[in-house]
Amino acid sequence: MSKAFVKDEAAADEDEEETGSPLPVGGNNYMTPAGHARLQAEFTHLVKVERPEVVSVVSWAAGNGDRSENGDYIYGKKRLREIDRRLRFLGKRLDHAVVVDPSTQENTDCVYFGASVSVLDQNGETFTYSIVGLDETDPGRGRISWVSPLARALLKARLGDSVRFQSPGGLRELEIVAIEYRTLD
Repeated sequence: MSKAFVKDEAAADEDEEETGSPLPVGGNNYMTPAGHARLQAEFTHLVKVERPEVVSVVSWAAGNGDRSENGDYIYGKKRLREIDRRLRFLGKRLDHAVVVDPSTQENTDCVYFGASVSVLDQNGETFTYSIVGLDETDPGRGRISWVSPLARALLKARLGDSVRFQSPGGLRELEIVAIEYRTLD
């Protein structure tokens, strides 16, 4: 069979998408200063520390002769592909980054990107959500992406407003009881 119709493992690895959410139409990647700093730090670490170490190991392993049975060479090349794929992903995210500092928001009576919003649900329970960038989401800490259904329902709402949105558990209604803008860690 012709190799033109067979996808080799290396090409399959390179074609896989990163696990992050795709950027919305329009291409802007809104993020907080802390989220931007984390992505930039990861990018810098990969470029200046991790990649040079792996290149050194692969270079050493390549000098040892037969590469077909050389574990250091094979796994080093695989790790290089992983690092390069992550660098491409981070590069795209950083290229489209629009850093928004919530602490500088002037219109604090309305929900915008970076807001920490406290809501009251139908059962009388209060939850607080911070609207953050795609790469900063952490539902366990109450950080939701600005493109999530809940965040989209909250955006542009005001204190005392009720918002409705479709959740996996069905239609939910929440009342906004507090809006705060602060720098997130």
